[in-house]
Formats: sequence, structure tokens, C-alpha cells
Amino acid sequence: MDRRIEIQGLTVGGDAPLLLIAGPCVIEDETTALSIAGHLRELTRRLGVPFIFKASYDKANRSSLASFRGPGLADGLPVLARIKERLHVPVLSDVHGIEEIGPAAEVLDVLQIPAFLCRQTDFLLAAAKTGKPINVKKGQFLAPWDMENVLAKLTAAGNRNILITERGASFGYNNLVSDMRAIPIMQEMGYPVIFDATHSVQLPGGAGTHSGGQREFAPILAKAATAAGADGIFLEVHPDPDRALCDGANSLHLETLADLLPRLLAIRRAIARP
Repeated sequence: MDRRIEIQGLTVGGDAPLLLIAGPCVIEDETTALSIAGHLRELTRRLGVPFIFKASYDKANRSSLASFRGPGLADGLPVLARIKERLHVPVLSDVHGIEEIGPAAEVLDVLQIPAFLCRQTDFLLAAAKTGKPINVKKGQFLAPWDMENVLAKLTAAGNRNILITERGASFGYNNLVSDMRAIPIMQEMGYPVIFDATHSVQLPGGAGTHSGGQREFAPILAKAATAAGADGIFLEVHPDPDRALCDGANSLHLETLADLLPRLLAIRRAIARP
């Protein structure tokens, strides 16, 4: 199956160009978020890469109560709205509760379902009923074929503008493993599949009060996923990952994309050859 969807004029899936979903884990402040978004917009325009900016207004599933969560719905959505208006890029963020969906849908171009919530039936139905494109992350606890049931819930609400994001599977304690077979398996369900390279190298809870990560492996997995035919790559990036307030250990330095993206595009061209 070769289903393609449209997001704000961008075509995703099939023989469409490789999509990049990228940005910081969380909105730390408006200046930093706007700067990152601007850098990514210029790079992707120069390379001809379709781009969706991502940043969370709230990270509700942190390891510790003391972990930084972001500015919250009321303060974070206006930041994303201004990025969208000033830079003319689509924006994506996580939603964590049914009460957030309405306000979020007024601003966001894509509603993201966090991995831990991908089986919450009423939540999925409420998000799908907005008609907004949905990016649903496959839970670390699910096999690829289990996503058929998740998709059935979203489509039952009349929404077929769906992206599926692979982000690794739990493998023992505090570790994830990426199985590239998941990409073609889920593509057979009829929707584009995105590969989240930075969350796939996360070590959940591996640093005690917060998650650890092995960012040095994220480019390797991104290249492997592109070779496996992923329709897009999801990356968390930051100008100073070691000082990032959330998921810094698995985030890539913003400047590394100038080298990584052309490599991904070269792989994409290679696998497209007859």
C-alpha cells in the first residue's frame, strides 16, 4: 500500500520527498524556540526538505516530579502560533489530555499522541475527531502489528490523516532497541511511517531522576531507517544539548544537521533508483 497524506501543502508518504520533523524536546523559552525553528527552516529550504517544526508545550511523562515540563498549554501554544505565523512552517506538539485537544487543535497543524497514550481509546477518538492530522507514536510496549488496533480507533472517528512514528521497543531495563522491520510492516497498514531517531537512543529513566541517552547513535539509526524506506525522520535538536532542559542526552546538536540531512537525502535517492 502506498498511502500519502497532505499536511499544510506538504505531501508525506509514497514517493514524496523525505519529511523532517525536528525541533527541541520542549519549549524552553520563546527566543530559543524561534531561533531553532528559523535555523531549521533555512536549512531545509536550501536542501528542499519538507519540514515540520516540533516542540512540546508540556512534557507530562517526565521521569521525576522535579523535571522541567515546559511552559504549559496557556503559555506554550502562543509561542508555537508565533513560530508558525512568522516562519510559515507547520507546527507539531504533544497533547496529553482530552481537555487540551480543543485549544491545541486551534494552533497546531499536527496533533501528536505520545507513545504512552497510544492505546487510550477515548483520547484517540477525541484527537481524531478534530480532523487534524495525527502523528501517533508507537508505544515502546507494542509490536508493529499492534498498531492496526490504534489505527482502527483513529479511522473510526473519520480521520485518515495519520502518521505512525516508530521510536524503538523496550529491551530489558532502561534500554530500547530499534527493529527496522517495523517500518515496512507498518507502512503496509496504509499510512506513512516516521522514524524517531533521537527517542530511539533514549535510555528511559536510565539516569535515575531523568532519562539518559546515547545521541552518538541517532545519526546511525536515522540513516538505517532512511535506507529501510521510512517516509520521514523525527529528530530532537538543540544548540547546546548538554544544557538542554529536557532530553538533552539523546538530542542532536543543531549544527550536525547540515551534515546529516544531505547524507539522508543521498540514501533516499539511492533506494529510489530502479
